[in-house]
Amino acid sequence: MKTHGTLKQSLLLILIICSTSLTFAQELADSSKLTLQRLFASGEFRQEWFGGYKWLGNGDHYTLVERSDTVKGGLDIVKYDTKTGKKEILVNAKSLTPADSEKPLRIYDYSWSADNLSKLLIFTNTRRVWRAHTRGDYWIYDFKKDTLYQLGRNLPESSLMFTKFNPDGDKVAFVSKHNIYMQDLNTLKITQLTFDGTEEIINGTFDWVYEEELSCRDGFRWSPDGKQIAFWQLDASEIRDFLMINYTDSLYSYTIPVQYPKAGQTPSSAKVGYIDVASGKITWIDIPGDTRNNYLPRMQWIDNKNQLLIQQLNRHQNRNKLWLFDLASGELNNFYTESDSAWVDIDFPDIAQGHWDMTDVPFLKNGDEFIWVSEKDGWRHLYKKSISKDEEILLTKGDYDIASFYGIDEKKGYVYFNASPDNSTQRYLYRVNLDGSGNLKRLTPKDKEGVNLYDIAPGMQFAVETSSSLTQPKTVDLIALPKYKVERHLVENKKFRDKIATIDMGIPEFFTVTTEDGITMDGYMIKPPDFDPSKKYPVLFDLYGEPWGQTAKDSWGNLWHDMLAQQGYIVMTMDNRGTPCLKGREWRKSIYKKIGILNSHDQAMATKEILKWDFVDPERIAVWGWSGGGSMTLNLMFRYPEIYKTGMAVAAVSNIRYYDNVYQERYTGLPQENPEVYDEGSPITFAKNLMGNLLIVHGTADDNVHYQNAEALILELIKNQKQFDVMPYPNCSHSIYEIPGARLHLYTLLTNYLEDHVESGGK
Repeated sequence: MKTHGTLKQSLLLILIICSTSLTFAQELADSSKLTLQRLFASGEFRQEWFGGYKWLGNGDHYTLVERSDTVKGGLDIVKYDTKTGKKEILVNAKSLTPADSEKPLRIYDYSWSADNLSKLLIFTNTRRVWRAHTRGDYWIYDFKKDTLYQLGRNLPESSLMFTKFNPDGDKVAFVSKHNIYMQDLNTLKITQLTFDGTEEIINGTFDWVYEEELSCRDGFRWSPDGKQIAFWQLDASEIRDFLMINYTDSLYSYTIPVQYPKAGQTPSSAKVGYIDVASGKITWIDIPGDTRNNYLPRMQWIDNKNQLLIQQLNRHQNRNKLWLFDLASGELNNFYTESDSAWVDIDFPDIAQGHWDMTDVPFLKNGDEFIWVSEKDGWRHLYKKSISKDEEILLTKGDYDIASFYGIDEKKGYVYFNASPDNSTQRYLYRVNLDGSGNLKRLTPKDKEGVNLYDIAPGMQFAVETSSSLTQPKTVDLIALPKYKVERHLVENKKFRDKIATIDMGIPEFFTVTTEDGITMDGYMIKPPDFDPSKKYPVLFDLYGEPWGQTAKDSWGNLWHDMLAQQGYIVMTMDNRGTPCLKGREWRKSIYKKIGILNSHDQAMATKEILKWDFVDPERIAVWGWSGGGSMTLNLMFRYPEIYKTGMAVAAVSNIRYYDNVYQERYTGLPQENPEVYDEGSPITFAKNLMGNLLIVHGTADDNVHYQNAEALILELIKNQKQFDVMPYPNCSHSIYEIPGARLHLYTLLTNYLEDHVESGGK
């Protein structure tokens, strides 16, 4: 019995060892495989980040927020020598600890007074307003007095917005509850400057649609001499509230109102005025035109002059008037007007650079000449123009687009910008001469293929360069100008790169496809790691397809797509006409009054060509997208059901009448003038044609694309006896992240839906 028992134990031990070894071996083998848990819950694929820095002076130094070594949970603000990287702590976490607290301030953002190192302004205890955290508390750290104190202490907690120093650094101004205030930093006296602010009368900031579609948030500006504050006032009293409903956070449901002007509804009235800070007197600038049918998306002071430049965009957004207002004389002059038969862009935010900049017109030091971006010759070009003279110089000559403008180096006579004349999927740093002479010069070296983005210091001597490609993760370098030279590597992403090196990644490949209409589209695909060209594979199209999205970019992508490639899917994306590719005005604006029609047609015709490829299975074609990409998914599933068998639409606009007036009217005109365009452009019109598998996903608290879109579509599909699947995410916004674990849940849902309806692998 004893021997038998020992034998059993020995055999059991051997089995345990073998089992453990097998499990360990499987884990080693599986380490090359991506899983949903690894991608969305483990945190192991976080990339290094270089952000939160501020240039000091001309850019010879910059500051960063770093974890404190001396105060637990605290943050220090550290100053770096740009060229050498030498560092010193400017403000330690102990100095940023309020007298009545044991914990230092959590720094969400910060800024310096004009002399850079006399006072530090800290933004903390923030609250989200729509997409961004723009409300919170502000504190001042005074270096000379070694004191830390809170601004606006008698105002409600976390109610201050856009606090900024005057030029002398002895006062600040801020917005609270839609009114503008000023505080003296010597006496701490607070002076209220506007008194009519309400939920409907908005001073110094903007309503929902100005923020979302015109990138307007911060709504006031100190004058260069600090004697005036120019500001916007919006009257949203005629904007109807859209009521979102919260069912789950209390015993009884309650509504959440959002001032939201839908397509065809009149915008808020807007006007610009200025406050004399000594007397508090407000003067309004009487700009001709109906204030409710014109937007005022940009306003700025011109340095060294007591003048304001105001841009006025008409309701149809095809005419932008530039007005110059002289405070001394009261004279108002419309010195230039930009127009287009489709629409004009206020800014030209490159999709690769980001959309959320509210940029000023860049002026030369003389205060008369400025750089202007126009598509009037068919390409997005830079011009040097003058306020006082009716003349201009074309700076970027040739058949190519600039992607984004970076700055002027007057001393050396250069203008810097981003472009890619030969390949719309990429971005590089270029410069031209400020006087219009000479040729285009590329500064980004040839070994940095892909998308390269730049933040140039005020003195134009240094820049932060962020680079990646479809095959190379992000790096960040500190470069010197005007002769491109890498001074230091700021982010090499080694840990992430080492992790990626262990993954059995898909095979990325760029391609072009020409449709039967003669339209050539850029795209890329990710093939399975074990791709066999003799077999046919299922394809998942990841699409956007509207004027605010270019997806076929040569930049680091989405590891979820690589996971799907590992499972045997080919993931593809393509950019149709109407997307912001660097292919000329006609490419981008051919979609005017054809959203939903032209873009889905291009995608379907390109897919028809792809179906002819030997390794593509025409019976296993799926499509998915988010927001505009969700709308594209619906359009393709409804308009071309013979091609697309499975679709997953997240946060989609089903009826373009339900979207906001600024975006939809810019690209589609007013529904009162052409209702048929809105009918033809809306996916819901064609819902009756659904033949395949459709998953509809939407957040019920989406303030951007309202849940109304999902419910209206559900009703239409039911009326037409169409079967489909729906996943609402309670109280989630457009990004669907508010519920803990929401992203893991969402991508699990999408992955399972694809696997259930589209068989993976080559056949």
